[in-house]
Amino acid sequence: MSSIELTPSQKTILQELVNLYREDETAVKGEDIADRVNRNPGTIRNQMQSLKALQLVEGVPGPKGGYKPTATAYDALQIQDMDHAADVPLFHSGNLVEEANVEEIDLTSVQHPEACRAEIKLRGSIADFHEGDKVTVGPTPLSKLQIIGTLAGKDGTDNVLILTIDDMQAPVDEPEH
Repeated sequence: MSSIELTPSQKTILQELVNLYREDETAVKGEDIADRVNRNPGTIRNQMQSLKALQLVEGVPGPKGGYKPTATAYDALQIQDMDHAADVPLFHSGNLVEEANVEEIDLTSVQHPEACRAEIKLRGSIADFHEGDKVTVGPTPLSKLQIIGTLAGKDGTDNVLILTIDDMQAPVDEPEH
């Protein structure tokens, strides 16, 4: 468990760096991070200096350079970098999101079915998700749980989608998407 305290801004930037790095496993340009978190590239450069000082990021020089997260970064974000994580599919508006995997599902307020929500922690970017989007999670490997919901919000700091649950089924067969 890491004891590094990050600001919400640092955490969001570091999380997006990890997301982008996982897509291609190559150095990530500051401009790409700036686009994803809707910030100025100069702000990203300044934050990267702080993250380098904390040994969470390493700079890669050259034309193909940019930034790479360190093992300490995964620790600070409490991300388990498992090589063989179970595949829990995620569908966004009916389309499979190839570069995402569900890491955690937290059901909140299940005792109030009309206000039932789920928090979905993702491995992958949440930048393209917007309030009101339809999201389907699962089926999960063990219980075959599938959650169908509407995006109520997102937390870029923790890479979490917050869904209002429209339907929940277990067990379910493979989705017909």
